[in-house]
Amino acid sequence: MGLPRFGPPNPKAVVGETKKTNRVISSPNLYVANCGPAVGISHDAIATVFASFGHVQGVYAADDSGARVIVCYDDDSCAAAALAALHGRPCPQLAGRTLHIRYSVLQPSPITVQSNSVQVCLSASETAIPGLYLLPDFVTPHEEEELLAAVDARPWISLAKRRVQHYGYQFCYQTRNVNTKQHLGALPSFVSQVLERVSSFPNLNDAADDVSLDQLTVNEYPPGVGLSPHIDTHSAFEGLIFSLSLAGPCIMEFRRYEQGAWFPKPGSSIDTEESENPEKCTNFSRRAIYLPPRSMLLLSGEARCAWHHYIPHHKIDIVNDNVIKRSSRRVSFTLRKVRTGPCQCQYPQYCDSQR
Repeated sequence: MGLPRFGPPNPKAVVGETKKTNRVISSPNLYVANCGPAVGISHDAIATVFASFGHVQGVYAADDSGARVIVCYDDDSCAAAALAALHGRPCPQLAGRTLHIRYSVLQPSPITVQSNSVQVCLSASETAIPGLYLLPDFVTPHEEEELLAAVDARPWISLAKRRVQHYGYQFCYQTRNVNTKQHLGALPSFVSQVLERVSSFPNLNDAADDVSLDQLTVNEYPPGVGLSPHIDTHSAFEGLIFSLSLAGPCIMEFRRYEQGAWFPKPGSSIDTEESENPEKCTNFSRRAIYLPPRSMLLLSGEARCAWHHYIPHHKIDIVNDNVIKRSSRRVSFTLRKVRTGPCQCQYPQYCDSQR
């Protein structure tokens, strides 16, 4: 079940009446600005303050900012009392922030419009995507700090919206491939322990692919930056892709298009939001999974070859009605093995080698 939808607040309804008619505009729902997870104030803390004026049905994110919420009461009188007492005044219980409050109206979602929300799974098995595995706490907090310190001591390459580092082989974003003739050397020693654990990953018995990984891409994502839907090029990499999440969480979504793989225009970047809805196609299956810090995700088989994966461009994520603010950075280690011949997988409609 998705979150309630609310209409924009009436700018004339700040104090509950219009200037022309003095007609009271009432609603049990309040739009409250200048508080929320993005400024260090939880929804529970907000609910506690507003509960002083009546029973609070819920507190919801008003938008993706993380600093504006909707507070829902049982009846209009509770909302009116809260608005009169709290609007335009510093609130000591909410870090002294001055709240800006207006009425807001609940809007039912149109039946003919497909909801943009998708249930977020907490385990790979919940997604029912064959070949997708998630192992929480793959590294310890101390090891996480060491890995981050190691990459921060090395030079970053700046892309349009994020920074990257490449080891083993350079990845070319224009062609979405690697040049096998330009070997950068062995993978760095700071990932040795990660590679050892990967070789004993509990689900590798389900895959017959080679685990001798030789390419590493490190990505640093600022808040709000994600990736557009894509499948790692079949002709570039073998059938196992490992992704280690560090420093911050995110939601990764998966799409399987019935018409096969969506191949972006040459020269376009998977950084950009313009490819968020490739060709505005709606004929696809969709899943989502929450990736906590220090977790390792494995894409193999169908998950690797047939499902596009991407990270929505959001500053906050909603997981089972809980709002989670993205941290100041998220760093991922993507480990792969470079392919030396054409791909002969069982998914030709998604395979660039078999087009």
